[in-house]
Amino acid sequence: MKTQIDHLVVVAHTLEQGVQWCEATLGVTPSAGGDHAQYGTHNRLIKIATPANPLAYFEIIAIDANAKGPANPKAKRWFDMDDAALKAAVATGPRLVHFVANTDDIQAARIALKALDIDRGPIMPASRHSRKGLLQWQITVREDGQRLFNGALPTLIQWGKPGDAEPLRLHPRNSLPRSGVALQSISITHPTAAKLQAAYDAIGLTGIAIENGPVDMIAMLKTPKGLVQLHSMGI
Repeated sequence: MKTQIDHLVVVAHTLEQGVQWCEATLGVTPSAGGDHAQYGTHNRLIKIATPANPLAYFEIIAIDANAKGPANPKAKRWFDMDDAALKAAVATGPRLVHFVANTDDIQAARIALKALDIDRGPIMPASRHSRKGLLQWQITVREDGQRLFNGALPTLIQWGKPGDAEPLRLHPRNSLPRSGVALQSISITHPTAAKLQAAYDAIGLTGIAIENGPVDMIAMLKTPKGLVQLHSMGI
C-alpha cells in the first residue's frame, strides 16, 4: 500500500483563536475550511505541500459551539477533542496534537495495524462541502476518539468514495492557494518508539524520524516568519 502524510492537526479552543495564532505564529491567514456535522467541529486550512510531501496541508480545527455535537451521542469527537487534558492544554493556546496519513488502501492499513494489536478504529464515511464541490472521504475514528501514542500514530484517511477511480480529484490540496508555508519535516520522540516504528512500517509510512524519549511530535515549517518548530509537548 502507498501511505504518506496527508495533513497536520492543530486543535484550538475556538476557531477564531486558531486563526489569530496562525497569523502570529506562521505569518499567514488560513483559508476557509468547512463544518463537520458528524462531530460538531469546523476548520481552517493552509497548503504546506512540498515535492517530498505533495498532499500536505495544515488543519486548524475546533469544536463548533453552534453545532449539535457528534451525531452518535455515545461517540467521542475525533482527535481526542473531548479529552479533558487536551481541552485544558488548548485552552492556553492552539497546539499541534496529531497528523493524518493518506493511504490508497485504508482497509489493508487498518488490518496491518490490527496484526500488531493496534486498533485504529472502524472506517467511517465523512464529508463536507467546499467551493469545489462535496469532499468525501473514509477515515478511521475510534468510538472513544483516541489518537493513540499521544497523537504520534496517524489517523488513516482515504479520499473519495469506495471504488472511486479518481480519489484525489477533490483533495483539499487542489483548491488551496499557495501559502508561503512548506512542511520541512515531522519527527517523533516517544518512550515506545520501537512499537511506533513497527506500526509505521506496517502501513508503509516513511520519512518520519522516530527516537526514544519523552513524548513529543515536532513539525518543522518554512514560513514567512522563517523556520518555525511546532511541538505537541506531550499532549
